[in-house]
Amino acid sequence: MNALRILAAGLTASLLLAGCEKPPPDSVQRGPRGTAMVQVYNPATMAADASRHEAPEPLPPASPDGPKASEVYQNVKVLGHLSVAEFTRTMVAMTNSVAPKQGCVHCHSANFADDSLYPKVVARRMLQMTQGINERWQSHVGATGVTCYTCHRGQNVPPEVWFKPLPDARANTYAGDRAGQNAPAQTVGMSSLPVDPFTPFLLEDREIRVGAQTALPTGNRQSTKQAEWTYGLMMHMSKSLNVNCTQCHNSRSFSSWGGESSPPRLTAWHGIRMSRELNRDYLEPLTSTFPANRLGPTGDVAKVNCATCHQGAHKPLFGAQMAVHHPEFLKTSPAAAASAASAAISAADLQLTAPLRQGAAAATVAPAETAVR
Repeated sequence: MNALRILAAGLTASLLLAGCEKPPPDSVQRGPRGTAMVQVYNPATMAADASRHEAPEPLPPASPDGPKASEVYQNVKVLGHLSVAEFTRTMVAMTNSVAPKQGCVHCHSANFADDSLYPKVVARRMLQMTQGINERWQSHVGATGVTCYTCHRGQNVPPEVWFKPLPDARANTYAGDRAGQNAPAQTVGMSSLPVDPFTPFLLEDREIRVGAQTALPTGNRQSTKQAEWTYGLMMHMSKSLNVNCTQCHNSRSFSSWGGESSPPRLTAWHGIRMSRELNRDYLEPLTSTFPANRLGPTGDVAKVNCATCHQGAHKPLFGAQMAVHHPEFLKTSPAAAASAASAAISAADLQLTAPLRQGAAAATVAPAETAVR
């Protein structure tokens, strides 16, 4: 009888322990076997996080027939070439992606043509940015592309943006200078690396390479400090994509390209430069458009980094095809393209005719100057 009780207790304990066991991890080989280029994923963690990366169902397609939006509505500067039906569908999709709770009034006043609300001005520029990404940065986003939902996920402000931090209060004091680091921050995985790895690389065009290409001491002119900034950026990229270093690098030779690295490294290279362009050309120029409460502690505008799109997935929304359902997002609008071409022509004309105008101005002014003398 005691033996049966012991056996029953043992079986019960085994069943209970089996329920506590985590599912076996999944692994993905990223490079040649034997190079430790493997990504390991926990299925339980991925399942718990899956809802964050679900793409919404696309809206039914709209007819391209009928009058154009620019013929019916006023002050349509980007999407005027769409039919009214296509234009309405795009507005609904943008609302669902950015302001599902507020609806149209998030961007529009009672007069829909009015530009007095800053979110409308920003949304128009972000629409142009989305078109620019899909048209010019396929080297990073591929055929998948991006939409408003890629970053916003149903929120007015994307959940992952960055601002410049305040200067270190201890700088240049007897208490010591942290030199921008030694204050664990989420941006660098709570390490003591420099807390702002974004300004040097995703806004400014600082050199990222830290490994020598020739023999020391003349081959590598980068300092240990420079290496720490670079590692800070790598920590951010690793966390943003939920991958480790071997997603891009061969652990035998981190700095080597050629056949040593995996294809995602080249994709990441383009992604760094894409983020830099977006921050410089689209976001920073909007600084004066935003109210003070939307700016960072140093008065700068919110900017993008790897996490803005990826948000913990190796591909945003795990590679869900969204942009294909919105052809209006895939290329620069005709009106915007014509405006850019006109600006380029004007700039070229200004450059070509400047010497002529300067000569004419000199001829006009010279007699008067002579008379004064």
